[in-house]
Amino acid sequence: MSETRTLGVLGGSGLYEMPGLEILGERRVETPFGAPSDAVVEGKLGETRMLFLPRHGRGHRIAPHEINYRANVFALKVLGAEQIVSLSAVGSMREELAPGMLVTIDQHIDRTRMRASTFFEGRGIVAHVSVADPIDDALRRALYAAAVKAGGKVRDKGVYVCIEGPQFSTRAESEAHRKDGADVIGMTNVTEAKLAREAELPFAALAMVTDYDCWHPSEAAVDVATVVAVMKHNAELAIETLRVISQALPDPKASPATRALAGAIMTAPSAIPADSRTALMPLIERYL
Repeated sequence: MSETRTLGVLGGSGLYEMPGLEILGERRVETPFGAPSDAVVEGKLGETRMLFLPRHGRGHRIAPHEINYRANVFALKVLGAEQIVSLSAVGSMREELAPGMLVTIDQHIDRTRMRASTFFEGRGIVAHVSVADPIDDALRRALYAAAVKAGGKVRDKGVYVCIEGPQFSTRAESEAHRKDGADVIGMTNVTEAKLAREAELPFAALAMVTDYDCWHPSEAAVDVATVVAVMKHNAELAIETLRVISQALPDPKASPATRALAGAIMTAPSAIPADSRTALMPLIERYL
């Protein structure tokens, strides 16, 4: 019998409505950082246990800059996720990346300003993890293969620039992001990737192109109606991609991400406050 894997999925509501998925229930989790965006839906697809968390809450109630990213990733960690796949709508910064295409990103540029992107803040413990390569390569390759098999037109590798939101970019900003090397633009992914690394969870992301942002000379500037229309098509590809990758997940134990905190914690164990030890135990226990 094959080994059961647990995959955490950050994405929109409805992704857990797929044929063959056995819903096991909903899990509500309180974390040291507050409540996640919504209840986590637990399901079983073949030999894979899946944990679905809609980052914006059901009904899309939470704006990108308001998401409790720390609670979301922490909740998936304590519920047993071994790796995380993020699904997100993005704008294209390249002519060849047309709406409806998918990108398995491999790099980030962080242009956020106001959000918490570390678990180690205000708790008397300092940790510096490396995010030189924020995406787990084995999981990204499996995600790419799954998206291709699902029938998507997929680009392997790309740079995701993450802005604060909730507003879309100005034309000047859009052009600047293109010059900086961005391939797609969104408002959520980089924060999730940084926290997943601190939680020692391999992370990969499927970016689903919905528009050309506002840089394109012959396309209308991005608006919500355009994004929603393309998202409906992309959601079908995302669901099928999850079905495929659930049968071909890499071994998370082989990922360097599972050892991200080794040597990264600067604070002496004896100097870590007792309440911080308790709160962060799911992350730091093996290093104490």
